[in-house]
Parts: sequence; structure tokens; C-alpha cells
Amino acid sequence: MMPKMNTAKILLSLLHLLAATPVLAGDFNTCLGDLRREATGKGITTQTFDAAMRGIEPDQSVLEAMDNQPEFKTPIWDYLAALVDEQRIADGHAKLAEWAAVLADAERKFGVDRHTIIAVWGVESDYGKTMGRRPLVRSLATVSCFGGRQRFFRGELLATLRILQSGDMPPEALAGSWAGAFGHTQFMPSTFQRLAVDFDGDGRRDIVNSVPDALGSTANYLKQAGWITAQPWGYEVRLPANYDGPAGRRTRRALTEWNRLGIRQIDGSALTGNGPAALLLPAGARGPAFIVFRNFDAIYSYNAAESYALAIAHLSDRLRGAGPFRSAWPTDDPGLSRAERRELQELLIARGYDIGTADGIIGARTRAAIESFQTSAGLAADGRAGGRVLKALRQTSPQQ
Repeated sequence: MMPKMNTAKILLSLLHLLAATPVLAGDFNTCLGDLRREATGKGITTQTFDAAMRGIEPDQSVLEAMDNQPEFKTPIWDYLAALVDEQRIADGHAKLAEWAAVLADAERKFGVDRHTIIAVWGVESDYGKTMGRRPLVRSLATVSCFGGRQRFFRGELLATLRILQSGDMPPEALAGSWAGAFGHTQFMPSTFQRLAVDFDGDGRRDIVNSVPDALGSTANYLKQAGWITAQPWGYEVRLPANYDGPAGRRTRRALTEWNRLGIRQIDGSALTGNGPAALLLPAGARGPAFIVFRNFDAIYSYNAAESYALAIAHLSDRLRGAGPFRSAWPTDDPGLSRAERRELQELLIARGYDIGTADGIIGARTRAAIESFQTSAGLAADGRAGGRVLKALRQTSPQQ
């Protein structure tokens, strides 16, 4: 007998979508008229605008994605476990070898080390495997008319229209994330206009179909964001017992001050480095702690979330040969790597849960199946794909 799935949340989401779409459509047409006037007043031809907007309708799923950004809602131990796993490290080593000549040129021209460039590529699109499939014009038109950041997204929509008008990239290449980021390293359209480079010498800037252009553009971005050549992003440290002193990415002190407060490198030695530094405590004083320098801020500027910047920084270290963080995250339910997520899904499928294929992506059906299994196993039914439920699945036979 098939296990009973909890579909209440899925049905509620569908009902919300059906109810909201007509309202969005009516408001959307009015908004498009405003956008057309604004665009043509800023140099976009009516032909470009009308061709790009022909048949465009609002995308409700974009608004839902805007409200559920993983960088801000996912526990950091889950976020890092999925982004910095053995698979991504192995793939990164392969890319370092494959694109060694291009990376060497980028290091010489921009001063950014190859491990950081590849780490951005790995975190942003899994080395080009997940660049996003949403049409940029539709996504950006939706968030230009609805949501809390319409002015920002209108600027990105205008930048997209300029890309189309200039012929930098064909319309079919302009697909990406809900927010409009596209290409191997997920540039926003305005960032593409300012900082993308032609690194393969073919006369075009193409971060979708040209890996050299994407890697060179990423290096240029980091250089312009203040990257300091041959300097580290930071390193893991240990705190004195019951530390309650200053912390935070913007709270910068001289290393002598952090040393005076009893903070040491993870091996117990005194702090070293150049320039002022900040103490980063992404999970509080009971979790891993880091001294971070200017280069961490350069990474952070790529996508303003500390968990995101730490993922790139950590992946770059792993690609250099460093090991995992020495300090444990303050949780008894650790995050899962992608291989572990696939194993979890395979175990659910073996028990009859209809969740589709075991792809390692934890969507609504997988969460509902986890919740159902947790209920049957006497666990707290929160639908969380963590170490605790994976252990329970491993210990329970499909028949049970």
C-alpha cells in the first residue's frame, strides 16, 4: 500500500497561484505600459521593447522564489553541506585542469587566484550544469511590477533590453534565475554590461556559451570589487571560552586587537595577515568562527549573503587541498551532501513514496514524504532532510 502523502501545502500553493494569477495579469498590463514609457525614455527603442514583451505574462513562481531565498532561510550547515561536498570538490579539480591555460591568463590579468574563480563557478551554477531556465525578460518584468524591490529590478530589466538591443547576446541565451542572473557565473544584466569581458578573443562577450568569457568576467568582477592579489579571504579560528566580545563582518579591528582578545588560529597559533580583519560567527559563538579580510568582502559583494560568501571561500580552500572546518556546527541534525540527499530519496522510494527520481533536490514531494515517514517512525514531523532522518531511514527496513 502506498504511504499517505501530506499534500496540504502543495494544494494550498496551487490554490494561491490560481487565485492570484488573474489579479497579477490585470495589474501587469498596466505596469507594462509604464515600463514601456520608462524604457523608451532611456534609449530603448519601441521595436526592442515590443519584441521582448510580446506574449509576456507574469510568473507567480518568481514571486514565490523571491520569498524563499536559501541563503537567508536555510541553516548554514545545510547550505554548506550541499554546496561544498565531495562531488563539487572533485568536479572543481577537473575544471582546474581543463581550463588551466585560461585560468593562468586570468590570474595574470586580474590578479585573482584560480581556485576562487573556479569556486564561484562551482557555487553559482555547478560548473555550468544549472544556469537556470527562466526567460530573463519574463522574470524581470514580473518583479519589476510586483514585490518589494521593483525599482532595482526595473534597472535590471532595462539592462536586459540594452543587451538585446546591442546584440551582445541572442534572446534565447538570456535565461537564468528568478532574479535575472544568467550564465556560467550568474551575472546580473547590469553587471554583465559593466564588467563582462571578451576573454576568448572572438569579439563578443558571451558568458553563456563561452567558459573563458565567464571565467575572465568573474575575475574582472572580483578585481573591481577590491580583490587584493596574493591575500587570503580569511581562515578558521578558535575563540576563548565564553567569548562575548565584538563580532560581525563590518566590525573591523587590527589583528593585534583580536589577538589581545584571546582569538587564535585553529591550531592555537597567533593570528597573522595584513590589514584590519573582522570576526565572523555565522552560527554564533558555539559554531565555527573565522577571521576574514578584504577579499571576503569582495566575494560577499557578488551576492550579499554571508553564507554564500563562506561557501565560495570554503570551496576555494578545499580546491587548494585544505580539509573541512575543524569546529562542528552547533546542531545534532547535520546537513546532507548531495550524495546523501540522493540516498535519502532512494530510501524513501524503496518505501513506496512517490517523489519522482532521486536527484538530490529536496522539493515539496520529498519534504512531504519525509514528514510522512517521520510521523510513522515517531520522529518530530518537520519534513527536514537532515542527518537524523537519513539515519532513521538507514536503520528501518522498507517493510517496516
